[in-house]
Amino acid sequence: MALSTELTIPLASREHLEEREARWLAPYAMKSRDTKGRQHPEPEDPFRTVYRRDRDRIIHTTAFRRLEYKTQVFVNHEGDHYRTRLTHTLEVAQIAVSIARVLRLNEDLVEAVALAHDIGHPPFGHAGEDALRELMEGHGGFDHNLQGLRIVERLEERYPGFPGLNLTWEVRDSINKHRTPYDQPGPQAAVDSRHSPLLESQVADLADEIAYDHHDLDDGLTSGILKDEDLMALELWRQARDAVESLGASANPEIRKYQLIRHLINRQVNDLLTASAQRLARAPLSTVEEVRACPERLIGFSEGMKRLRAPLKTLLWNQFYHHYRVARMADKAKRCLTELFHHYVLRPEQLPNTTRSRIGHGEEPFRVVCDYLAGMTDRYCLEEYKKLFDPFERV
Repeated sequence: MALSTELTIPLASREHLEEREARWLAPYAMKSRDTKGRQHPEPEDPFRTVYRRDRDRIIHTTAFRRLEYKTQVFVNHEGDHYRTRLTHTLEVAQIAVSIARVLRLNEDLVEAVALAHDIGHPPFGHAGEDALRELMEGHGGFDHNLQGLRIVERLEERYPGFPGLNLTWEVRDSINKHRTPYDQPGPQAAVDSRHSPLLESQVADLADEIAYDHHDLDDGLTSGILKDEDLMALELWRQARDAVESLGASANPEIRKYQLIRHLINRQVNDLLTASAQRLARAPLSTVEEVRACPERLIGFSEGMKRLRAPLKTLLWNQFYHHYRVARMADKAKRCLTELFHHYVLRPEQLPNTTRSRIGHGEEPFRVVCDYLAGMTDRYCLEEYKKLFDPFERV
């Protein structure tokens, strides 16, 4: 009888992946099998951990796809090579997963949080958020983290048995607690505002800050708003230039710029890893509960790096985010959103049927209009503005 040559390849089940986490992850890392679960019970996936499943659900949302045409700093039509919310989000996820892997934290949880961290941002970046915050004053306010929660808990409709995505408690809590120096403090949702964020959530926050600073620096140089001579006042930039040139400076300015940004990111990620590992060793922590009870965040830069980073953030704030070209874009964006908001509140019959029907089912009109505007991309918002206010534009 002929012997069979067919090979049987063992499949890695969810249980196998959870067991690997238990062996590899640090004791204070959030293990998938220790999740507090989902609001609506569901059967477990045979091959994906709960956080890998959350990550996949986030990627397949309409809100995630819309990030492609939402502003980071430059409005979408200003150029094809500037960052958008989507490219920024992917860069944050890459940095965050790299950090989590070295610190032996849960990479799937970190990636899910990183991919969802800006999902609630409105069009036109922080200018759009400022506009909606002012417009919603007295009507519940607006905060992009809470809007992100509304999206994953209610506004995305994907499943017949429940609203939203039914994400795990840990991912929802991390979206709620996401904070960087660029975020305006707002009210927190009732996920859990009493305890410190998970280490995985802290990693996503710092990865966001690193990506934000250095890719805005890159876009500032590309646009010509920032120049090399402006940055020479920064010790951090001078050190990066010396390090890059010691390896042989390129005559190609694009390659030189890339190497400088790359050096800055690598140096700060390495500093973050070293400083965070030292804090974790001093704690010491043996459970996730001890992380959540810790009064201060443990993931962060060294004091020396904080000192070097501060002038960079000040320069970006003063010379880039408040440059007249950026200020003009921001002012136009606010004007556009403000006029659309007031128009829809006064004439809700001009909202799409699915959106307008929510008002008829008892939802507050201001919030419904806010949800509609916050979900728009830059270009859709501008097109709606033209359709409503330009008499020669087809509707």
